[in-house]
Amino acid sequence: MNCDKKDLLLYAVTDRAWLNGETLCSQVEKAIKGGATFIQLREKNLDQKHFLEEALEIQKLCKKYNIPFVINDNVEIAKKIDADGVHVGQSDMEAGNVRKILGDDKIIGVSAQTVEQALLAQKHGADYLGVGAVFKTGSKDDADDVSHDELQKICEAVDIPVIAIGGISSKNVTELKGRGIVGIAVISAIFAQPDITKATAELKALTEKTVAND
Repeated sequence: MNCDKKDLLLYAVTDRAWLNGETLCSQVEKAIKGGATFIQLREKNLDQKHFLEEALEIQKLCKKYNIPFVINDNVEIAKKIDADGVHVGQSDMEAGNVRKILGDDKIIGVSAQTVEQALLAQKHGADYLGVGAVFKTGSKDDADDVSHDELQKICEAVDIPVIAIGGISSKNVTELKGRGIVGIAVISAIFAQPDITKATAELKALTEKTVAND
């Protein structure tokens, strides 16, 4: 496994929806200062040139703070900038093929909704799983709901770390206690908040309580 499970505690996924005149890089830095332990750059509508520029900027920031940095879906850019890794969904490139392109030392995360998908991702070399959506979410149109019982079954079925994704906030994160996750991935719970640093710190404290003794 190419990432420490402690790094997966509070996994921040970027979104340009709430920039309000700020740069994405400045918002990511606020999240890191608040305690985010992992950054995923997610861009669905940016052209390759600007995606590459942004990826290099945020990669530099994450190196400064010694935070793992992965790219969502775009294996080409991840390879080009030598990112720490990539996160892929079920409809994206399969983990084994990603591994062939990026190499054995890179972090590969895979989204999963079922035990079958989770076991297949593990077999193909995934380092961690993102499982969800565990709550209703407005950030991903294609996110399937995953019950908390199914989340627990997935955690029990695999040997690699599992983080919960989808609709998680400071109001509901503790409902995931006892399910076996090592952390959570969030978008709006950090980047849509008026005080990103404060929101991140509060969410991190709640997440630490949620995963304690799991």
